[in-house]
Amino acid sequence: MPPKRIAVIGAGVSGLGAIKICLEEGLAPTCFEGSHDIGGLWRYEEKAKSCRPSVYESATSNTSKEMTAYSDYPFPDHFPNYLHNSRIMEYLRMYVQHFHLLKHIQFLSKVCSVKKRSDFSCTGQWDVIVETAGKQKSYVFDGIMVCSGLYSDPFLPLQNFPGIKRFKGQYIHSWEYKNPEKFRGKKIIVVGIGNSGTDLAIELSHVASQVFLSTRRGAWIWNRVWDNGMPADTVLFTRFNTILTRFYPAFLINRWAENKLNARFNHAVYGLLPQHRFLSHQATFSDDLPNHIISGRILIKPNVREFTETSAIFEDGTEEDLDVIIFATGYAAFSFPFLENNSTVLDSHRSMFKFVFPPQLEKPSLAFIGILQPVGATMPTSELQSRWAVRVFKGLNKLPSVSGMMDDIRKKREKIEKEFLNNPRDTRRVQYVDYMDEIASEIGVKPNLLSLFLWDPKLAKEIFFGPCTPYQYRLQGPGKWAGARRAILTQKERIIKPLRTRTLSRDQPPYSVPFWLKSICAVLLFVLTLIIIKG
Repeated sequence: MPPKRIAVIGAGVSGLGAIKICLEEGLAPTCFEGSHDIGGLWRYEEKAKSCRPSVYESATSNTSKEMTAYSDYPFPDHFPNYLHNSRIMEYLRMYVQHFHLLKHIQFLSKVCSVKKRSDFSCTGQWDVIVETAGKQKSYVFDGIMVCSGLYSDPFLPLQNFPGIKRFKGQYIHSWEYKNPEKFRGKKIIVVGIGNSGTDLAIELSHVASQVFLSTRRGAWIWNRVWDNGMPADTVLFTRFNTILTRFYPAFLINRWAENKLNARFNHAVYGLLPQHRFLSHQATFSDDLPNHIISGRILIKPNVREFTETSAIFEDGTEEDLDVIIFATGYAAFSFPFLENNSTVLDSHRSMFKFVFPPQLEKPSLAFIGILQPVGATMPTSELQSRWAVRVFKGLNKLPSVSGMMDDIRKKREKIEKEFLNNPRDTRRVQYVDYMDEIASEIGVKPNLLSLFLWDPKLAKEIFFGPCTPYQYRLQGPGKWAGARRAILTQKERIIKPLRTRTLSRDQPPYSVPFWLKSICAVLLFVLTLIIIKG
């Protein structure tokens, strides 16, 4: 019997992982990429192109390399912990070459239409029309993996800014921004305090005469460098911390996080104190923002009330002269113009079971990969989604009934509405460890802590107390990787190596845990594991 043919739409980080997983499971993938190269969002180009993701020249990852890697392909140990876009592209090219993915990608190929075949209820097959070099070609596929991403349609709410049309200076969306050179000597306002808006304000402040950063509701500011100089996600995203958050009430977690961030700099004094608690909305990453505020390079301003021909008037009544406005206002709700307008394919609420499968389809042969907002890295999250999706395509894993899936979707929506602000950034937000474990449980690759504690306590300790790296999901079950154990036990070495570029006369560990604390934690590990298993 010939292998199932799978169409992968997009050759970004999610699409590349999807191709590799299809091959791993014996399927026949064909990836259609609208541009001339791989990389999606992370491929820098000098000019932004319509309907394409765009990254600015200096963009650097907010998740560290060990937490960002594909689960069976660690980053080289000499790579820095936080990666410039060029380093991520270098890694992706290495990944493509290592797993021989390039021959499965058709570049400059735009997917025009994806429709269910007339016999879909029996076969689950799709008619796909692709345009290449001005010519359209029809294909039949057994499955579709949509990996087109979230960041190609800029959201520019000009209707919310009276007077913008009479402003005589320049205004752009952050999607168009590439580098600061043409803004030298200008007075600039960046509207929006997400990750991109903050990065742009900091970079522009080195060449502009003055930069203003306007925020409607404020923000909690994380930093990439956490305690003992370690990457933040490697310290915070552990199984031990995840279990603690289940026992601690939200108000205590909020208090701890807010006190921790305010100890670095007082958010109220710096004009950044948000109207929401820490857990209620996605925080902003920036190591440099407080330094630029305290040195006057960036001035924090409230929401813009209106624009005049040459200035902005703010809600507090103050006014500032401007030359340039940059709207860092995010991206429109994701859309898939190539999908047929059919509620069983995608309903008006864009319902997806565990953010992957449309629940109403007669056959589960359509999967959305990477169309979510993890509090953590997208690459391993989307890769694990692909591992689940292809096993469903092959019939090795079954989905619940339609009513069961809709009930799960409803509960997740209610949880999001209860815990988060009414904001598009939060509607598809998932906690990294919880979500990875949820999907891993579907395919039987979640680490068995009790078994590991009994037979491999060294590994069990690292898995429980160390960072929850993607390699953990290659220790057992389908797709088991022989190098997973070693990758986990050497992950701290790969974190430290790029930092040690100067030889010290006395070599000291970057951090140490007292023996008595290790002993107590080991006992707690065993007890908590038993509680989890019985629960």
